[in-house]
Amino acid sequence: MNIFAAFEERIGEALATLTRAGHLPEGLDLGRVVVEPPRDASHGDLATNAALVLAKEARTSPKALAELLAAELRRDPRVTEASVAGPGFLNLRLGPEVYAAVIRAGLGQGAAFGRGAAKPGLVNIEYVSANPTGPMHVGHGRGAVFGDALASLLVAAGREVVREYYINDAGAQVDVLARSAFLRYREALGEPVGPIPEGLYPGDYLVPVGRGLAAAHGRSLLDRPEAEWLPVVRAFAIAAMMDLIRDDLAALGIRHDVFFSERTLQGEGDGGAVAALIETLRARDLVYVGRLPPPKGQLPEDWEDREQTLFRSTAFGDDIDRPLLKSDGSYTYFASDIAYHADKVARGATDLIDVLGADHGGYVKRMQAAVRAVSDGRASLDVKLCQLVRLLRGGEPVKMSKRAGDFVTLREVIDEVGRDPVRFMMLYRKNDATLDFDLAKVVEQSKDNPVFYVQYAHARASSVFRQAREAFPDEDFSAEALVRADLSLLSDPGEAEIMRLVAQYPRVVESAASAHEPHRLAFFLHELASAFHSFWNKGKDLPQLRFVNQTDRKSTLSRLALVAALRGVIASGLGILGVTAPDEMR
Repeated sequence: MNIFAAFEERIGEALATLTRAGHLPEGLDLGRVVVEPPRDASHGDLATNAALVLAKEARTSPKALAELLAAELRRDPRVTEASVAGPGFLNLRLGPEVYAAVIRAGLGQGAAFGRGAAKPGLVNIEYVSANPTGPMHVGHGRGAVFGDALASLLVAAGREVVREYYINDAGAQVDVLARSAFLRYREALGEPVGPIPEGLYPGDYLVPVGRGLAAAHGRSLLDRPEAEWLPVVRAFAIAAMMDLIRDDLAALGIRHDVFFSERTLQGEGDGGAVAALIETLRARDLVYVGRLPPPKGQLPEDWEDREQTLFRSTAFGDDIDRPLLKSDGSYTYFASDIAYHADKVARGATDLIDVLGADHGGYVKRMQAAVRAVSDGRASLDVKLCQLVRLLRGGEPVKMSKRAGDFVTLREVIDEVGRDPVRFMMLYRKNDATLDFDLAKVVEQSKDNPVFYVQYAHARASSVFRQAREAFPDEDFSAEALVRADLSLLSDPGEAEIMRLVAQYPRVVESAASAHEPHRLAFFLHELASAFHSFWNKGKDLPQLRFVNQTDRKSTLSRLALVAALRGVIASGLGILGVTAPDEMR
């Protein structure tokens, strides 16, 4: 039950009534009309911008239109007050029976409460896509958690979603990986290798890979030239690294439906999908040979003034056209990425989301242009950039790892603090803002630790039911029974605040999914937990407000209905974020 969506529909009906009465012209565009909580809760329960966005089209002033709309909405029995504020905002207060209906809906719908109806279109969301050259670091973890939570959020909002990982297994970095693994292979066979040469990967994580190569091939690779052993070692090492990455992802509760290999785009000898895509674009006059103007400012050392094979990305909103071939004749990363996204579109995706590191900001416009081109405008691409994670312990930077050599691995962090703190804290800040992750603070059991604060609210709510069963062992506290409780007894402002927040949950899911911003859900859960803890503390001083009152069975049942609805929302929201909702905490 989404009261915000219901009142958007009601406002549409009210505007239609005003149109039929001759107060408004036909054909008003309601696409920009929203109903949302007012910024100041003292102004009411709902606020709408309808008069502000429609006044010009309706050829009247926002205030005059707001007054007309307010008069019409006062006829609705659910509305106790409709008032005009500022330049034309319309604020509504709702009767308590509206929130009672929301609580009953939460109890009746259970896990389905807050979930959106099925919507058309396939969403492809690509996240993590770490180079298969070693274990994941904490920055990879942020993108992994963000992408996974966003995928779950979109599913909750009614979208069909494919979760995808792009394996970068065709670049120079995997040849460096192979040479690094070959060194560990020689080491495993007792060959003297000395210090790890500069330019190779020094981490101890490649020691087991070397041993695996020795077990699989014995000494047979030692006397073969690099051209022969490189592809063998490369394939072995990539497979080993992907097993390592999958294991790290599993520890974080991250899953993917598709692991897509970049190498499959290149084909054998004929250029594969990349070459075919370039020829398709060339036939549409979207590929040409030309020169690019020099970049503004100081010229990079590798910049060349030469004729190049270029994609007309400016025709689709980019700043300049983009090269598809390097000077040595190999494909640019951009060429492979166009072919990859064309493949996503060919698989039916209409909404593409790429979760990338902050250093990919310059790549956004060109990839959005490419998606418009390969889909003829039928598909869209949203690129979400995840900023850096600063890893701290008690406020001091943590930088080194024995296992990886030069960075702290994601797995080390998970093993130290647990999956739940990693996931929740990665989402408790907007993705494009730098995140300080303090290993000491995220395990504190205090109200200053957001993940503990929210999980503790669920555990406390569960404890209420244990107390109730002790006090009333003969009572039925199932959702089916509590839905019949007398909710008119919930008259305290603290109870009203909890009901108001529970009613916002369906809108939070919808709006966070629409904006591709899972942090909104994390913030909401913290706000709901805060309201619950505040009312709990109020009951310590005022016994009549305690959730379980042995001398008042009716008020106990009404409050337990409220607690059950709240507990269901917290469990649902944490589930979307991939965080557990414990019934007890020690």
